[in-house]
Amino acid sequence: MTALSSARDRKGSAWSGAGSTPGARIPFGIVDEVSRHGLREDEPESVHIEVHLPGRLEIGRLRTAFGEALRRHPRILMREVPGTWYRRRYEWELTEEPDVEPVQCPPSSGPDALARARTRALTDCPSLATSPPVRLEVVTDSGSSGTSDGCVLLLTFHHTALDVLSCLRVLATAAELYGGAENPPRPAPVRSPASALRSGRVETSWPKASPWARSARILPAPLRPGGGRANGLLVAEFPLPHRAPDAPYTVNDQLLVATALTVARWNRRRGSISSRPVRITMPVDDRSCGAEMPIGNGTRLVDVVIASQDPAGAAALRGERPAPEAVASLLRGTARQTRALKATPRPQLARGTGLLSAPVLPVGLRSVVMRGLRRAAAPWMSTVLLSNVGRVPYPFDFGDAGRATAVWFSAPAHMPRGLTVCTVGTGDRLHLALRWSRALLDDDSGPALALLFEECLAATAAPGAPESYGAAPARREDGPCPTAHSRHTPDDMPTRRHPRGLRTEDAGSGGNESPGSPV
Repeated sequence: MTALSSARDRKGSAWSGAGSTPGARIPFGIVDEVSRHGLREDEPESVHIEVHLPGRLEIGRLRTAFGEALRRHPRILMREVPGTWYRRRYEWELTEEPDVEPVQCPPSSGPDALARARTRALTDCPSLATSPPVRLEVVTDSGSSGTSDGCVLLLTFHHTALDVLSCLRVLATAAELYGGAENPPRPAPVRSPASALRSGRVETSWPKASPWARSARILPAPLRPGGGRANGLLVAEFPLPHRAPDAPYTVNDQLLVATALTVARWNRRRGSISSRPVRITMPVDDRSCGAEMPIGNGTRLVDVVIASQDPAGAAALRGERPAPEAVASLLRGTARQTRALKATPRPQLARGTGLLSAPVLPVGLRSVVMRGLRRAAAPWMSTVLLSNVGRVPYPFDFGDAGRATAVWFSAPAHMPRGLTVCTVGTGDRLHLALRWSRALLDDDSGPALALLFEECLAATAAPGAPESYGAAPARREDGPCPTAHSRHTPDDMPTRRHPRGLRTEDAGSGGNESPGSPV
């Protein structure tokens, strides 16, 4: 939640600073409750974070360090209080110690160990009934970590309880305790104050779509999968898109435009040229990343609308190879919009959601109402979710195991949206995770979307970018781009590197969020 939000907005939030005594009961915040109402067994609510390290970790030391990190951030040591359907609130109960051992070491390793761990992250969500709703696995996977001596930390947590930045903060504390060195966070993003918005110093004009216009939808793959609403996952690596130092937009704006272009081009190649606006849900977070960071669901969600009323924007969204001027127009309009959205004080979710979560009716009835309204509002829900953490907030220095070389995370992909795009920067690289609902896309769609996203991201690069970036390769160096395998298929394909720098890794497929700060 933004620091500009009022105390009234923060009241009752499950991540506010008050109440860290074991045994204390804390009402669900608005984000927690809305997520709790929407839980489905066939749509996992898990978020996965993976941190790649060049060295090996000692499991005993890691268990000690992670356990102490949980105690230093006691708001993560919580479980849902069981109750009847007619109770007025959902509540968290804080615990003094974990109910279960959160650090696990899978018994087997090998080239497919990471794929199997990703599958578990997508299918086996930590329970809200046990404290903490978090699982940390240490995976030895030479094929995916890039070195035979490396390992991967894979953190899985329940999104009803926590968000990505909260868990990154706890993991950074564990790194400090394990390695013995501080992991100082990067400074919090600086937002334009609301006074600047009111005085007109922040430009707020951009092509707007009617609030009653239905959102564009991602067309389903021709071969519909048979896995119900299970999620598929693919991770990829790109060079950061080139941006002029004095550009009026951020890398985050480039990611938003690239996502909109990807959706439009994906639909165009399937025979649809729609004038409906592309709505992109973007989490925004202004919390400090220091040790005092509030733990819980602390982001607010805003919708960035990329519409086609502007002739240049329409040309960019509808064209297969948009002109640089058309893309530049989209970037400028998107930058004006995101600056205004970040500077405007607003609740965490849409206005009016707070009324639905007021403890007037029993939670069972509120859940029925919330689900019904969600179905009714489906045509106006956003097209896709883009969650951009920006540069990794911490070095994740684990001492003799080394510093993180790559970080990925993914958020749930619920229908009717059906696709989430999650990005984080490490050095000069951009790490992308695509996660999709199998009710919308099949496993062959993941690599196709990743390559399409790379092309669209390259289209947003400023003049002067290296010629190799975004240039269509004449051939692939190592055969076709791998697909995301089903959970029953061995994941024995190695990482592929292509001439333009894209690296994709197979993700185990199974049966989101974070702040929109610039990279």
